Amino acid sequence: MIRIHSLTARLATLFAVLAAGLLVLVAVLFGRMLDAHFQELDMHELQGKVSLIRNTLQDVAATGGRPERVEALERSFVGHESVGVLLRDVEGRVLYIIHPEHFTAAQRAGERISGGLADWTVDERPHRGLEARITLPSLGSKEQTIEALVALDLSHHVHFLASVHNATWAGVVVAALAAALLGWFAAHRGLAPLRRVTETARRLSARQLGERLAIDDAPLEVRDHVEAFNGMLARLEAAFQRLGDYSADIAHELRTPISNLMTQTQVALSRPRTLDEYQDILASNLEEYERIARMVSDMLFLAKAEENTLAHAGEAIDLAREADALIDFYEALAEEGQVRIVRQGQASVQGDRLMLRRALSNLISNALRHTPKNGQITIRVDADAAGVRLAVCNVGDPIPADQIERIFERFHRGSAQRESRGEGAGLGLAITRSIVQAHGGHITARSAEGVTCFTITLPRNEASSPS
Repeated sequence: MIRIHSLTARLATLFAVLAAGLLVLVAVLFGRMLDAHFQELDMHELQGKVSLIRNTLQDVAATGGRPERVEALERSFVGHESVGVLLRDVEGRVLYIIHPEHFTAAQRAGERISGGLADWTVDERPHRGLEARITLPSLGSKEQTIEALVALDLSHHVHFLASVHNATWAGVVVAALAAALLGWFAAHRGLAPLRRVTETARRLSARQLGERLAIDDAPLEVRDHVEAFNGMLARLEAAFQRLGDYSADIAHELRTPISNLMTQTQVALSRPRTLDEYQDILASNLEEYERIARMVSDMLFLAKAEENTLAHAGEAIDLAREADALIDFYEALAEEGQVRIVRQGQASVQGDRLMLRRALSNLISNALRHTPKNGQITIRVDADAAGVRLAVCNVGDPIPADQIERIFERFHRGSAQRESRGEGAGLGLAITRSIVQAHGGHITARSAEGVTCFTITLPRNEASSPS
């Protein structure tokens, strides 16, 4: 069995088969209707000839003899070369015959046909005949009954039907080929967007993801695929852009600790040193290693967040209690910087305790780094019908308005002053946003009039309670 792998060829073949099937069905029905029509015409003509014979013989029988009847009958069929007439008596003896070439030898010998209408062949020429009984009046008291067999040569019918059948089947073949060509053309045009998808996919590379397919000329059946393909290209372009930025940021952030490690190691190897000096160098290197380890851990956490694989438990969390615990944790650092931390309000949510504590810890740590001496950090917790809000506000250098939208990006800091005060890699706020989003919430930042506020909004649930 031959398998066609081309979709265009399959559709063209399907069109051709369907068109040919329908046309063959129409041709068969048309042929049968045409045959029935000609049979009805032949029947009417034969019945007319029988009526002509009956009328002619009955008109002459009352006044004339046999010669007059034969003469009248012959005059009636002058010019009817395709019609034969055979008259017999009731015993089957042939009384008279006109155009005997239209009858078989058996019929001329007295054989009757079965039924009213019959078909036969003489010298490969088809004939159709009708047999009827005719009662003739006589000069005496007794009537005479004869049998009349009328034959009609169908050669002209057969030739016409043969030409019609040939023309019909030729038309079927031509129509099937035309349907195949039209089907191939329609399928070829309809599948053009898919070919453009293939051509575009072949041209794609990491540096060339800006191409898009035209949607206006795409058929409705393919438009969804074109839109999905364009959406995929847009996502790939954005992902590659983020990956490029991410790689550049990683290289930039890792360059400093690695450079420090290389410099300290080279200095240590430049001359012999005491045990205490080597211990100091190793301790300094350990700090750089810890910084690199934290950065790698944070990047792995963000990678899991992007893949939506952050698993978190669903437990009731008292946000006020968690905030108080973190205030106690950062108390020594706050006293060292002469910063006061206060908490206002109370509310509870459902979520992962460790993840939410990490998010709040990042905000408090970030606020401590950027709050001047004698400043204050305020942690507000409240809940209403819209959800549970946790805000961390501090006084200090404001974040420029053009940096607010980018403050949650990886390795990004709000300003040069804030960067100079930062000790991290710029991943804390990105991690905080990932944790909040994993809990179905969102985080916003606002910095104006010397006050910077980060507000976390989490979904309200049965465990939530207003302040």
